[in-house]
Amino acid sequence: MRSGAGKGLLAGRLSLSPCGQAAHYVLHNRGRKTFPCQNWRMRTSRIAGTVFQSPPLALTVWFLAIYLIGQAKTGLSTLALKRHLGVSYPTAWRIQHKLMQAMTERDAQYTRCGEVLVDDADVGGERVGGKAGRGSENKVPFVAAVSLQTEGHPLYTNMTPVAGFTCNALTDGAKAALAPGCQVIADGFACLSGVTAAGCYPPAILVGLRTPHQVPEFGWVNTLLGHLKTRFSGAYHAFNFAKYGSRYLAAFASRFNWRFHRDTLPARLLVAAAAIGPRPARCFGRLKNLANQDRF
Repeated sequence: MRSGAGKGLLAGRLSLSPCGQAAHYVLHNRGRKTFPCQNWRMRTSRIAGTVFQSPPLALTVWFLAIYLIGQAKTGLSTLALKRHLGVSYPTAWRIQHKLMQAMTERDAQYTRCGEVLVDDADVGGERVGGKAGRGSENKVPFVAAVSLQTEGHPLYTNMTPVAGFTCNALTDGAKAALAPGCQVIADGFACLSGVTAAGCYPPAILVGLRTPHQVPEFGWVNTLLGHLKTRFSGAYHAFNFAKYGSRYLAAFASRFNWRFHRDTLPARLLVAAAAIGPRPARCFGRLKNLANQDRF
């Protein structure tokens, strides 16, 4: 942070103290600088009010985590991040999920337009003694959307979790991920009318009993879904799909959407993290039973 911008930021925060003055002094504590108000002893710092304020780590640790997560093409488990950063497992878990939340919120600002491939899918496995197939309690339904260039190559993708494969749920998901008026290509699944209710125009392609390689129109969306499953099975041992699946899906989509900007990818993730503000631990749920998650 530039010194001028840093001084202005500190002055703005200290002016919120009861005395309304920006006079302060510098306090060094375990290698970190804090700036208490001279009159009321209210403390602030340059990372206060940002996602980096907790866990209380050096910014170099955060920057290393941003670089590692941004450059991990095949995914990075929490245990691997813990080894690289030299921190505890719960700390690495919080860092990873805060950065994935930054990806989620940044991608939520964009919608797909033009010609878009749409397919329904789910993530998660069958639990012991539970239901099989899409009725499994551990499976999270989502809609995969891939926008295409005029040459037919993929541009961007969205992986949007939905409450279920119903018309109302699909309408909400389409409104969040698709621009009104876009040309949607889908396979005619039962709740496809929900896409039309969102202002899109889906010409249905009846797949029937044909295998994916026999339907070249859906080649790119099937390829992305295959990459997604490979990433999950290769990098993660297990995680709560119903609770955290949206973040893992958004992290995969963000990494794909930024693939043409690999040299600036860490900077993009840094900007996304700095823009979302603080995210307390309560936003991510209680940290328990984490020992068997993301352990590769």
